[in-house]
Amino acid sequence: MNKDFKKIMLASFFILVVLVISGCGCKQKNPHLYDLSLEVWGPLDQEDALREIFDNYNMLNPNLSKITYRKLAVDTYRKELLDAMAAGQGPDIFMINNSWLPAFYDKLASAPSQASAKIINEQKFRNNFVDVSADDFINQGKIYAVPLSVDSLALYYNKDLFNQAGIAVPPKTWNEFISDAIKLTSIDSFGNILQSGAAMGTVYNINRSTDILTLLMLQNGTKMMDDRGQAVFDKAIYGGNSNSEGAYSGEGALNFYTQFANSRSFNYTWNPTLHYSIDAFAEGKTAMMINYSWNIDTVSAKSPKLNFAVASVPQFENKPAVNLANYWGFAVAKNAVSKTPPNTPTVSNETRAKESWMFLTYFSTKPDGTFAVATSSSGTGQKANPNFDPAVSFLLKTGQPAGRRDLVELQKTDPKIGIFSTGNLIAKSWSQKDSIAVELIFAEMIDSVNKGQAVVSDAIKTAAQRVNNL
Repeated sequence: MNKDFKKIMLASFFILVVLVISGCGCKQKNPHLYDLSLEVWGPLDQEDALREIFDNYNMLNPNLSKITYRKLAVDTYRKELLDAMAAGQGPDIFMINNSWLPAFYDKLASAPSQASAKIINEQKFRNNFVDVSADDFINQGKIYAVPLSVDSLALYYNKDLFNQAGIAVPPKTWNEFISDAIKLTSIDSFGNILQSGAAMGTVYNINRSTDILTLLMLQNGTKMMDDRGQAVFDKAIYGGNSNSEGAYSGEGALNFYTQFANSRSFNYTWNPTLHYSIDAFAEGKTAMMINYSWNIDTVSAKSPKLNFAVASVPQFENKPAVNLANYWGFAVAKNAVSKTPPNTPTVSNETRAKESWMFLTYFSTKPDGTFAVATSSSGTGQKANPNFDPAVSFLLKTGQPAGRRDLVELQKTDPKIGIFSTGNLIAKSWSQKDSIAVELIFAEMIDSVNKGQAVVSDAIKTAAQRVNNL
């Protein structure tokens, strides 16, 4: 009996070893529970930059069969997105502009608050990303989107025109900017601007004109909205017992901006008859313009031999340095049809949203070992790259400035986008219920001053009232 018992025990031991090695009879590290597909929508042409990220994550998560990206036209993106979501045919993940959150609250699934380490929380978000991202995408402790890249404004300047005018370095303050703009502006005897020192002052022939005005307001210390969500950028608001602790009305910024298009102003350098600002700069007829990083390639394509550079956006003296952010984040749809193959386990909307947030956490945050290397569920024997950083891969392929703090540090000395990356550290934005409508209101406010239809004080009060009426 002892011999038989030993044989039975030995056989049982070998069976147990086989079971352990094969993964049967115990909890697998990455159980394959379902075959979920995720669809991502956006207005930017970045499928090539995302494909490697998608493929690498597919190897890490055996529950995802594939991740796809669909690009929609920028001009119609918002409408197409809303129409598709209303019809129940929307994506799992989609891109939103940093100013869209107030308009999209009811359409977004925030990151689960009681989640695993594989899903981002508020502390991890604030540790990873520049401050403006938290202001834009966190509300009442809930995370609604994550960025891969953040962009802010910078000063484009024509080095040849600066050299010819004897200006050695770009302006750092707005007073220096005015002085340089005057030196660089040439006007003939009939009052025609032959060469513009700076594209400033109007609306419709200046790219992102309303953003430049908003930048000036924020730099000047204007409070855009109060705690009740009311527009107060037309008011001077004082705190405590000292006026110095308060906020300045946006009237000063509007007056400063529009003076560049006032032919009676000493600072006159631009008018509505000139070419569109990007074209005028590319043609070498405008010495300076304020713009985002994505237009570096636009200018270079229009004029490959143009000798230009970018510098930090000018600041007001004796005030904190401020920039303006304009960028996209990735959000999870609150409701979407889970996509699984026929005759496979179905996936609940809650699970779909959780899987989407797991992917976005991997996608955007600094790797910390949370997502372990796993053999591909496809059976090919491929393995995910343990040294792969999705955000680094994306930024290298797109040439965009970083939104992640550690990558801003790495991009600081980059001759092309370093200025924009460091600008992200001081960038701000403001909450808008309908950013498209607000942009139109700001544009009409500037235009009414340009045309003499309203004085600055009346124009800004009317604009604030219109924003509140939204």
